[in-house]
Amino acid sequence: MRFLGIGKDGSLGDMYLALSQAGHDVKAYIGKPEWHGTLAGLIQRTDDWRNELDWIRNGDGILIFEAADCGELQDSLRRDGFRVIGGCAMGDRMENDRDFGQSCMRQAGMTTAPCKDFTDFLTALAFIRQRPRRYVFKLSGLGYASSCNVVGEMEDGSDIAALLERYNQSWTFDAPPSFILMDHVTGVEVGVGGYFNGENFLEPVVMDWEHKKFFTGDLGELTGEMGTLLTYRNAGPLFDATLAKMAEQLRECGYVGYININTIANSEGIWPLEFTCRFGYPGAAICSTLHLEGWNVLFRRMITRERLDFPTRAGFAAGVVLTVPPFPQCDDYSELSRGLPVLFREPPTVEDRRHFHLSEVESRDGQLVTTGGTGSLMAITGTGDTVEEACASAYRRCRNVVMTNLRYSTDIGARF
Repeated sequence: MRFLGIGKDGSLGDMYLALSQAGHDVKAYIGKPEWHGTLAGLIQRTDDWRNELDWIRNGDGILIFEAADCGELQDSLRRDGFRVIGGCAMGDRMENDRDFGQSCMRQAGMTTAPCKDFTDFLTALAFIRQRPRRYVFKLSGLGYASSCNVVGEMEDGSDIAALLERYNQSWTFDAPPSFILMDHVTGVEVGVGGYFNGENFLEPVVMDWEHKKFFTGDLGELTGEMGTLLTYRNAGPLFDATLAKMAEQLRECGYVGYININTIANSEGIWPLEFTCRFGYPGAAICSTLHLEGWNVLFRRMITRERLDFPTRAGFAAGVVLTVPPFPQCDDYSELSRGLPVLFREPPTVEDRRHFHLSEVESRDGQLVTTGGTGSLMAITGTGDTVEEACASAYRRCRNVVMTNLRYSTDIGARF
């Protein structure tokens, strides 16, 4: 089969590498110059994905989009007869316009936490003064680092109010602010995700527990992800209460791809928080360790709709993200860490290498070195019948990696 990956930073490079190693023809387009080194020497690249459209059409191939920012383009390509996996225009809006995403949840029959949309900081400050309580602050739109979003700690909202005061004085982004204040809900954070083929979800669906804070112990700023525990078993009740309810809306908008909904579960019920309308890194890579067939088989079933099932392993998979400074920021990366070699205390086994899911690295004369734009190097995974076995396996492999200033969280899966 032929696959053409399209993105800005090569976030699905591990997927492309797996498809290529399985004997498929794969080309990847990476739009941002600072990420051009990602997986260089490991996967075939193209400088202009549009020039590859005849190649992908004639080869009965599949286009894979990485981000939730090209939905209208994906819709257009589908109308032109291309087979596209990624998302759609409505999916982009569901993820990026948080207030709209919440309205879609309510339309589907889900109960959401109280949430209010704002376009200026002073109005939001007045709102907190009139309604003091613990809040979560989340920006809408593209281009904002995960660390810009903040889960408040103070029961009167004073810490979020202080953040808004600072933003009101120092907002530096080109676009005017658009954000929500959501009532904080205490409980267990758990997500559920599935592969939608344009008509139905494939089975099974996956249940995940992400660790987003930078430091061990749930401290520090929010990152894209520091690691995740997941399983393809027993997600039915959570799925039925949340993501399954979105099938009609997804069918109407022509969504084809992976979609995840993050929730808080407590004694009062399940509270949906936000959508991720795309494959995520390292989420997709961690999922793949429990797949019994390659991505090509799963994608073919999504495109042809010939079957609604795919085989997965029982048990759990744990993934740990390895980083170097200045992650999760990007300033001064070239001075601090780009170009460092990735070394191992002992030669990794073939099985170990299957659990190395590369991101911001490239191959130079057979040596892996750091590249990319932020310093998120790879996710290392482990699997097992229990959470303890999966985590122990992942961390054994992590300890074999040697790099200057290597950092990773040491408590992935511990809260479970």
